[in-house]
Formats: sequence, C-alpha cells, structure tokens
Amino acid sequence: MTDFAATKARFHLPEGMIYLDGNSLGPLPKDAPARMDAVLREEWGEMLVTGWNRAGWMERPRAVGDRIARLIGAEAGHVVMGDTLSIKVYQALAAALEMRPDRRVILSDSGNFPSDLYMAEGLTEMLGDGHELRVVEPGTLADHLTEEVAVTLVTEVDYRTGRLHDMAALTRAAHAVGALTVWDLAHTAGATDVDVAGCGADFAVGCTYKYLNGGPGAPAFIYVAPRHADRVKPALAGWLGHAAPFAFEQSYRPAEGVERMRVGTPPVLALAALEAALDVWEMTDMAAVRARSLELTGLFIEEVEARCPELVLATPRAPAERGSQVSFRFHEGYAAMQALIARGVIGDFRAPDIMRFGITPLFIDEDDIRRAAGVVGEVIGGRIWDDPAYRQRSRVT
Repeated sequence: MTDFAATKARFHLPEGMIYLDGNSLGPLPKDAPARMDAVLREEWGEMLVTGWNRAGWMERPRAVGDRIARLIGAEAGHVVMGDTLSIKVYQALAAALEMRPDRRVILSDSGNFPSDLYMAEGLTEMLGDGHELRVVEPGTLADHLTEEVAVTLVTEVDYRTGRLHDMAALTRAAHAVGALTVWDLAHTAGATDVDVAGCGADFAVGCTYKYLNGGPGAPAFIYVAPRHADRVKPALAGWLGHAAPFAFEQSYRPAEGVERMRVGTPPVLALAALEAALDVWEMTDMAAVRARSLELTGLFIEEVEARCPELVLATPRAPAERGSQVSFRFHEGYAAMQALIARGVIGDFRAPDIMRFGITPLFIDEDDIRRAAGVVGEVIGGRIWDDPAYRQRSRVT
C-alpha cells in the first residue's frame, strides 16, 4: 500500500499554498537541487567533456526512458528521452505517414492540444500531395476511421475538460481499418494507469514536466512499439539517431530500434532533475495512483458543487471517463482563477471559460481538497472575482 504522506514529504510545497496545477507544472522534488548540484560540480565541473563516457551522459536518455516505460506500460528498451513534445509528435506522425504511403489523412479531434494540431498541420502542408489533417469532435473519432486514414493523433486526456479517451478501443478501431496510432500522454503519464503495450499502441509521446515533476522545460519522451522499432524512418534524422555518430559519416544510417528517434544532444542537467523526480515514483505504482486520483477528483467535484451551483462541471462525472483533473466552466473563469491564486489555491485557466484543477495524489490529500473547495466557495459565492484587477490578463494563463 502506498504511503502518500511519504510521497508528499518528498516535494517542496510553499507554505500556505494548495497546489492544484501539477497537470501544468509539477512541484520541485526536494532531492532535485542536490542531484543537479552533483551533476554540475562532480560531473560537468570535474569531468568536463569526459563526462559523456565517465558519467554515462550519452546513455542517460535510454536509462531514463526505461524508468518512464514502467509508468506507461511500455516494454523496456522502447522509450527514449530528448527534445520537446512537439518535436516528438512530428517525428511520430512523419514515421507513421511513411509507413502508410497510400494514405493521406491524419485524424485528430478538436479536444487535442493545439500544438499537436499545429505540428500535424505543418507536416501535411510541407508534404503536400493531398495530405490533410482531419479534425472531428472528440466523441466521434471512431466514426471517422476509414481506409483514407493513415494515422490517428489523440491526446489521451483532453487538456481542457479532463475527458479520458479509451486507448484500447480506439487503437483496435484504428487497426481494424489499417491505420496507425500516435498517443500523446502529456496528461496521462504519471496520472493514469496507461498501458501502451497492452493496448497495442504504435507510437506514444509525452512530456515530463507535468505529472512526472521533471521541472520547467523537462525533456519529452517517445515510445515506438517493438514491431515497428527497426522499421520506422525518422523524418528528423539527427546526429544522435545515427547508427555510429562518432564515425562522422556523410550520410545517415539509422540506429537500431528506438535509438533512431534521438535527435539532439541529451539535456544532461534537465535529465538529472527528472531522475530525482522519478525516484519518488519508486515508492508507488500507477494502479495505486489511479485509485487515489479517482477518490480525490470525486471528492473535489462533490465539495465544489455543494458550494458553487454557478459552476458547471466540464469533466466527465463517471470516474472511468476522466483523467486526473477537474474542470469547471464559469463565464468569469479567468478572473475567478486569479482570485483563487491570490488566496493560495493554484489552478489555471483555459480559454474560453475553463477553470482547471490538477489533482495529483503524490502531493495532494483530502485536507488539501476540502480546504481548496472552501476557498473556491468563498471566491464564487462572495463574488470576490468581481474586481478589475483580476481581469488583467497575464501572458500565461
């Protein structure tokens, strides 16, 4: 049984703050500064360039990838770290399209994160030749799976509403018409009990600065199913995806397996922070986290709705249909969220009217939930949000 009080103690949480935005940026693991300091002083400082060999910097993307593989139900040796999530989306989509040369459609949904759609849009424009991005309503993806579709691009949890797609069912439906699948796990890695191997996913990508608590700008990951690993052709044929980078050959030869999906130099300092964050995950497993998440999200919905009839639940009420966040619609959602932040309850706002709260069991408990709901009740019921100062928009919402 997981001791969530013990996992909470492993994070730096500012005094007086209830942090319900771990679905946007996870808090600082207490061990991360010392881990980064050791890499800075003992590895970079003392080893300099020899650290690539002596400290194992070059192997770190695969080693860390294996630790994330455990959290997303992937086979060992088939997840690698590096670059940003948008880059990994692009790589996966391009590889899938190359594997289905007689098809031209990328199928996605309007609940997908805009950056994913931008990547797909840019790729289809660059390829031309009839390629297109087809965007449909989230609940109708399976209805639009035809033999025109080369690949589906789906973020497993809708970043605004918290709606959870059925990965297994959609993957089966895609495969039934000969399409491949790319799953974006930005809002599920570290939040739900993902099973990419069991569901038969072809590709999966994700970031590590949300529920995995790797820090701002932490590197992304990509998963390639074993059946495709030595077949895929990376559109971004980077130096470190070459079979022999230090042979300095003029032409590209892909490395074996998922290594070919590496592009740029490993972000060693960022990986050190992420490793400290992943140490906390050794204290639990995703089944326990998922069960606790459903308890806490259910409690938050109950507590807020009892106090704030003005708020409209945007997140599915059925536990099996939601991720690890709770979203409410409110016509003055931005101002209300700023009022909450001013009172130490940190969530965020997503246009046009979504107040979004991430429920992260590693460091959130029942007391936090009840206290946060109480502050929400005060802000909404007392119209505290109705202050011009709370309507002034910042660049990041």
